[in-house]
Amino acid sequence: MEREQVQKTDMELVEETRQGDRRSFSELVKRHQKNLLRLSLRFVKSVDLAEDIVQDSFIKAYEKLHSFEGRASFKSWLFQIAVNTARNRLRETKRDTTDIDKVQVAVLAVAESNLVHSAVAAMIQQEVEQLPFKQKTALVLRIYEDLSFKEIAEIMECPYDTAKANYRHALLKLKEIFESKNDFKEMSFESQGLWLEMTQFAEAEG
Repeated sequence: MEREQVQKTDMELVEETRQGDRRSFSELVKRHQKNLLRLSLRFVKSVDLAEDIVQDSFIKAYEKLHSFEGRASFKSWLFQIAVNTARNRLRETKRDTTDIDKVQVAVLAVAESNLVHSAVAAMIQQEVEQLPFKQKTALVLRIYEDLSFKEIAEIMECPYDTAKANYRHALLKLKEIFESKNDFKEMSFESQGLWLEMTQFAEAEG
């Protein structure tokens, strides 16, 4: 006889955890830990530090689970905790940065896509590092995590329009920088094509 397996929703697992079932929280960890690690690596280049951020985020989520009301998705709520944890850890960690607005962002999605030349990826990463933290966060969540502006606003704990403005300011600032770089203009058509796609996307979103 075939046994039908139905995957429980995050909210069902949250409720079971609240009732004392720790195995349900373990399932939530397994379900979201890869996404959380990938997100953390957007803000720090140290894998060890990123793993610490993930661990701290899950501990905080477990401790604050009673306050999760379900108005946003569990994933968005977890991302909010991770972003705040990353920000706090970066403030404490002088060996990685002395200024919160000069945080290293590992632009992994660009490299993973295999659509751009490594030189373009390096140029983009260098400029993204200089973005203010809020603009950087909006850019990462929108471009690399493919979240909606509603979700980004929930994670950043700001109004919808503010999240959208931070994203657009970041992308348009990068566009302005690269339009002034001769090196970028001389890159392959394929490389420029991806950048054009990103900037047109930004304009369409506006």
